[in-house]
Parts: sequence; structure tokens; C-alpha cells
Amino acid sequence: MIDETGKQVGVMPAYEALRLAQDRNLDLVEVAPNAQPPVCRIIDFGKFMYERTKKEREAKRAQKSIEVKELRIRPKTNWYHTGFKLKRVREFLKDGNKIRVRVLFRAREITHIAIGREIMEKVAVELADAASIEQLPQMDGKSLVMQLVPGAMKGGPEAARALLRGTKVVVPSPEGLAPPS
Repeated sequence: MIDETGKQVGVMPAYEALRLAQDRNLDLVEVAPNAQPPVCRIIDFGKFMYERTKKEREAKRAQKSIEVKELRIRPKTNWYHTGFKLKRVREFLKDGNKIRVRVLFRAREITHIAIGREIMEKVAVELADAASIEQLPQMDGKSLVMQLVPGAMKGGPEAARALLRGTKVVVPSPEGLAPPS
């Protein structure tokens, strides 16, 4: 039990706490119901709710919203032009945004999904120093989609390539690199 000044009164039965709150023309509010014993406070309920919403508003303002930016590529897009887009993607990653890479297929291009997977692999390898793969490429309607998150890929470009090809990367141990004695 805590009184209106913030001083601990101690453990007491609920009926005594209610009587004490009524004598002071205030409300008895349970602030920590999961504690043993539960913590109650004598306070004006309207003021309590106002302070709580104010704290929630400030916490929400302090949160950084993560945006998902999208890089759209067609299978026929020249890699030279894709390089310009990748520079922009690096800036988005530095800002902490997630990146959705989408290879758009039109008409009969959908029969050449392997080309789209090659493009995804090139993008992942190119951005391995700035992004990690969060979601492997998968078909979404008439497009192939992969999701990247900020942060360098562990193992570098080789790990990105291996992950997309479905193979395992073997990282040599320091003992394996030592010359035989």
C-alpha cells in the first residue's frame, strides 16, 4: 500500500485500504496486480490515467518506426542500371530501413524464374557488407520477393551465395589454417 505522497504504508487488508482512500476523498488503484502481495496506491484515478496515457504517448514518440523500402527490378534490367538502385538501397540500409527486393515478371518472362533467382543472388552478394537476408526469395504472384535487413551478412558474400543456393558454407577453423608441423 502506497499513500498519495508516495510513502509506503505497508501491507494491510483491502477493506482498510479502501476506508483509508475514502477518508481522503481519493481512489484506491491497483498499480501492480501481479506482485506478491499486489501493490495498491491511493491516488486520484483521473490523474493516474492522465499520467499513464502521457507516458504511453512519450514512449510511442521515442520508438523509431522501421520502414520497408522496395527495390523493383525486371529480368531484362541491365546490371549497370541496377547499380544505381543499389547505391540508393545502401542509403536506406544505413538509415535502418528494411529492403524488399522484388523481381517483376511480365508475360512470358514468368517461365524464366531462374533468371530472377540469379538477380536476387547478385543483389544479395553485392549488399552482403550492408545487409543480411531475412526472407529467402519466394514467389508472390508474378514476382519473386526477398527481404533484407540492415547489418552485414555473417560470412560475407560467400555465405549469401551459399544461403540462396541452398548449400552450406564451410568456414575453416584457425587450426585448419595453421601450417603442418
